[in-house]
Amino acid sequence: MSPSGPAPRPAGQARPHTGTDITALPEDSTEELYESAPCGHLSTSMDGTIVKVNETLLEWLGLSRDEVVQRMRFSDLLTVGGRLYHETHYAPLLRMQGRIGGIALEMRTADGSRLPVLITSIVKHDADGSPLLIRTTVFDATDRRAYEAELLRARRTAEEALRQAEADREQLREALAVLQQSLLPAGLPDVPGVETAAYYHTASSIQLGGDFYDLFPLGDERFAFFLGDVCGKGPQAAAVTSLVRYTLRTAALHGLHPEAVLSALNAALLERYPSGDPRYCTAVFGVLEPQGRSVGVVLASGGHPPALMLRADGRAEYLQTPGGLLIGALCDATFTTVRAALQPGDTLLLYTDGLTEARTGAGDDLYGDDALHTFVTELAPARPRTVVDALIRLLMRFGDGLDDDTALLALGRPHPAGR
Repeated sequence: MSPSGPAPRPAGQARPHTGTDITALPEDSTEELYESAPCGHLSTSMDGTIVKVNETLLEWLGLSRDEVVQRMRFSDLLTVGGRLYHETHYAPLLRMQGRIGGIALEMRTADGSRLPVLITSIVKHDADGSPLLIRTTVFDATDRRAYEAELLRARRTAEEALRQAEADREQLREALAVLQQSLLPAGLPDVPGVETAAYYHTASSIQLGGDFYDLFPLGDERFAFFLGDVCGKGPQAAAVTSLVRYTLRTAALHGLHPEAVLSALNAALLERYPSGDPRYCTAVFGVLEPQGRSVGVVLASGGHPPALMLRADGRAEYLQTPGGLLIGALCDATFTTVRAALQPGDTLLLYTDGLTEARTGAGDDLYGDDALHTFVTELAPARPRTVVDALIRLLMRFGDGLDDDTALLALGRPHPAGR
């Protein structure tokens, strides 16, 4: 085609309106969802030439579709350092593995500023198995970068406090208490139709723990919650805990399914802590969804003790999630989902293994899952605050046998007023 001929329509650009009856079109087309996604999407040929890009990424970079499609390669969008990393590490690994994700890079915007991003790419093959194109998803990591800087400052503060421990142990305890509280929510939000209660037991006043929990709104009357335990103690465990909480919140707010949220956390831990310095955790992540008189619960677990459901009829049962693997240990880890419903009078209990692994008696016997099941069965039915208060009293009875931090989170559907 001659230069004076009509330019081809760039890939990914919607066709002009041709008089089609709009009532015959879906309410939300795939193209609309692609263009307005909360993350950037682009597709490239195998040589890196951009053939399709969504509006979200174009707005982030301050570029137009005509400037990008068929005119730039993916590496052209990166900073100099990012381009070198892409050519020497990212692209070769992608060609070998066919998929790579959670890599931190920086993109150049039209005004010359830098945009920190996390990118994930996958190679699409044709029917014969030959590589056809590369699809890449881009997440804006600006808040994460600021959060990491803030975390680094907090970690340095904690390390400085540790160096001063011999001179003033009381000052150290106060500093660690403040930092520990910063890793937990200041309070639980009000959830319509759901009662909540939480508790965190710190086993040592001079060691930071790695247990965590949170509850926050997702919109559309849905709420997300999680609870888990990072391996180890001290400033390193606190740093991992901060990364875990931030990643879980960010992934949840991007609308990912609970299993996908844990997969995102798994990728983030493997990226930040390579095989020579692994950091891993267990976690359970769930979503509350109103369903008339009941509240639906979708739980995904990664190596974490099963949640307990205290039923209104006096029963108590474990919500088993077999097969959920430790998070941050394996790149191909899989996670398990279970569905349940909070009926009026039901309470869901999440806990960390500091409770079940507390030592009882003079020997090394552990409290265990069976004893916990018996304990809560005697409580059922019970509201969240009642359950947590009873467990606090139980923890106190363990005395020196309780040598690990313990986090508790209870969510319950109350009976209608007057019952």
